[in-house]
Amino acid sequence: MANVIKLRKGLDVNLKGKAKEQKVGIGKCDEYALVPDDFTGIVPKVVVKEGDAVKAGDALFVNKNCPEVKFASPVGGTVSAVVRGERRKVLCVKVKADAEWQYADFGKKDVASLDGEQVKAALLEAGLFGYISQLPYAVSTTPDTTPKAIFVSALRDKPLAGDFEFELKGNEQAFQTGLTALSKIAKTYLGIGANQTASALTSAKDVEVNVFDGPCPAGNVGVQVNHISPVNKGEVVWIVEPTAVIFFGRLFDEGKVDLTRTVAVAGSEVNDPAYMDAVVGTPISAILEGKLTKTEGVRIINGNPLSGTKATMDDYLGAHTSTVSVIPEGDHADEMLGWILPRFKEFSANRSYFSWLLGKKKEYTIDARVKGGERHMIMSGEYDNVLPMDIYGEYLIKAIITGDIDKMEQLGIYEVSPEDFALAEFVDSSKLELQRIVRQGLDMLRKENA
Repeated sequence: MANVIKLRKGLDVNLKGKAKEQKVGIGKCDEYALVPDDFTGIVPKVVVKEGDAVKAGDALFVNKNCPEVKFASPVGGTVSAVVRGERRKVLCVKVKADAEWQYADFGKKDVASLDGEQVKAALLEAGLFGYISQLPYAVSTTPDTTPKAIFVSALRDKPLAGDFEFELKGNEQAFQTGLTALSKIAKTYLGIGANQTASALTSAKDVEVNVFDGPCPAGNVGVQVNHISPVNKGEVVWIVEPTAVIFFGRLFDEGKVDLTRTVAVAGSEVNDPAYMDAVVGTPISAILEGKLTKTEGVRIINGNPLSGTKATMDDYLGAHTSTVSVIPEGDHADEMLGWILPRFKEFSANRSYFSWLLGKKKEYTIDARVKGGERHMIMSGEYDNVLPMDIYGEYLIKAIITGDIDKMEQLGIYEVSPEDFALAEFVDSSKLELQRIVRQGLDMLRKENA
């Protein structure tokens, strides 16, 4: 029987525009792109040039600090551009897709007969190893690290996030193959939600299944690591997004790199929110074509509204992105009397408005405004109410701001990632950019320990 872990701290933000469990089509696009910034912590070195023909699975760039970690092209075609920014930073590598994609053949493999080193070698050869992240530092990992455990969270509970159970339909075999492959490297933990019933999750083999029962952010893999196997200094755990597990399974079952994922197109500014199958690197413009209620005054988000990144129609679907959200920008909002009104339609984390009387099932339309200015103070207990981890969140933030590395280590920075503070950032009265602050702290510590 699975271990059930109950969490009481947290907050569910019920936004209008959740994707309905139905799929809509998307036509093949002319051009796709792989973005190095999707793989935090790597220094990209492009190994192709414009005009090169590539198959799906061929490397477009490698990690300069660890060249054996390649990053595979999501489609077959011709390299059309290597886009660079300031100081020649690689922004993306574009591939003009052929009418019929060619796939690099890596050969089918029986994972049951492989050992951990063979699994790692197969992922490295196919350019998929970079989809594995690690704690500490919340960066893309390298094969020279030895994880004490591997964590996969199949629970997506952030606002507007896609339901992984729906994405799993038809991919059950690949998911199990991916889990088995990971279990060959280190003990693997699968975290699921109390309301998830898919047998591929509840009866997954070769892994330890843990059920997390509680509000958001129970689905954060950092929260799950904290409750099962906390990371101490000198230890490493690997983190794999559940869709990447499917990618791994397809590699072993089919012998090719197939980066197709089910994406939730959601938000109050989307007509008929639904799911679609799209490849990593698909243009956002193709995903949202004809689906917006309006084209002006909207915020497009590559991901969910809490931890996603701001995007435009010229951007591309992220390597770890299973949701494209669209909410109002709020630039032209005009609220007579402001906070004085009783507000039955506005969301409040601390019951400042009367809307809480309408129950938890009420859906809200929240725009992208900050609604306040940055204040140089941190309200005691505000973060702890929504952070179900055995750390002192507000003291950790203060230690990062002051650059006190010793205190950062003592307060548990090795086991957190920026997304763990997304909900705390949402409720923060001082409007601090907590995810950015945590990222800066992790980068500082990583540089110090290099």
